[in-house]
Amino acid sequence: MIEIYWGQPISLVVSPEGDVKNFSTIEQAHYWLRRKWPVADAALDHAIERVEAAMDCMGTVGDARAAFLGAANTAGFMPFDASVRPLAA
Repeated sequence: MIEIYWGQPISLVVSPEGDVKNFSTIEQAHYWLRRKWPVADAALDHAIERVEAAMDCMGTVGDARAAFLGAANTAGFMPFDASVRPLAA
């Protein structure tokens, strides 16, 4: 299997406790979509379709990333921005 360049890693807050997951390869995104995704909906199905198409060189990585982020949104995952620091209590 060849590795597909995924671009900049996507960092998402994946739990209410603030756990952050960095998706640095398309294979990681695919694994999470298939095995760890918390909701099954149309956005998930679309993301799997687009990610697998990109992995098979039948679609673009840009489409895969956009679909992945759409599924992350409907799953309740939030983008993580390391430049934003929480206020000290």
